[in-house]
Amino acid sequence: MIGLADASLPKNVVVYEGESGPGKSKHVVFIASDHEYRAEETCPAIARILAKHHGFKCSVIFGVNDQGFIDPGSSNIAGTKLLDEADLLFIFTRFLDPSDEQMKPIDDYLNRAGPVIGLRTSTHAFRNPKSTYKKYSFRYPGDEYKFGFGRQVLGESWAGHYGPNHKSSTRLDIVPKNQGHVVLSGCKDMHGMAGAYKADPEPNSVVLAMSQPLSGMEPDSATDESKKPVPGLWVRTYQGAKGKEGRVLATTQGASECILNDGLRRCLINGVFWTMGLEEHITDDLAIDFVGPYKPKTFNFKGQSKDVLPSTLSGYESAILPK
Repeated sequence: MIGLADASLPKNVVVYEGESGPGKSKHVVFIASDHEYRAEETCPAIARILAKHHGFKCSVIFGVNDQGFIDPGSSNIAGTKLLDEADLLFIFTRFLDPSDEQMKPIDDYLNRAGPVIGLRTSTHAFRNPKSTYKKYSFRYPGDEYKFGFGRQVLGESWAGHYGPNHKSSTRLDIVPKNQGHVVLSGCKDMHGMAGAYKADPEPNSVVLAMSQPLSGMEPDSATDESKKPVPGLWVRTYQGAKGKEGRVLATTQGASECILNDGLRRCLINGVFWTMGLEEHITDDLAIDFVGPYKPKTFNFKGQSKDVLPSTLSGYESAILPK
């Protein structure tokens, strides 16, 4: 049944099962658990678009508390075993320290170089320096995996804010020499509601758009002339344990209010197709309309909807997120 998790799955997982489209038979696994930017809103919204309009099977793993309620930033992300058969990992997390049991499927997936999309705080997705899988920690010091998942997979670790949240939003300016990249098809006027992050991604990264901090929260706010643009959206490849390469799209934007912007949302949908090698299906007018009610909250710490069970988001008509 569309939108209902299999009875054998943990209760923190919601599945949206597409019926037809180029994504049919492809499985996207989302991990949604950050403390501030409402990953628990962004991820199911993108998942519904992919499932309803394009036929993908999308499983959303929410971080939850002991009572089973969605708990932004929780390291309890049961259900990662789904990655064993996933075609894409779509991650939006911050400073997680999951159990070894929950980390192993992530490690296995990255060892086989599965495609990855990472949003915003996923540059510092893990802070687990005492874990068996400590190499993924955002400040991991070892030369063999310097700065962990963020740097080694996405191309950049946490480098600091480059514009104050709620005072400065971010214009994403397409890099002229890369404007022909298929991920940018139909994308224009990209704008994020979050302040910019500093970023200097790995040398093999192709920067598609630069973050330009603005002096206000509207897309047409004046440019903050004190801050030069920095990379804000890029693609690259990383190597798995046996040398295979996996495609990656990363952006320092992606908060739930950011994806109200058509250009940025389209870029993420295009990125899903590209990372999985389905770029022949990308068109300038690929469907990106929201499915069901989507009224994201203004992001901030502890600003989430309270006492929401993941099952509340089953189906295509439930609100993201109920108040």
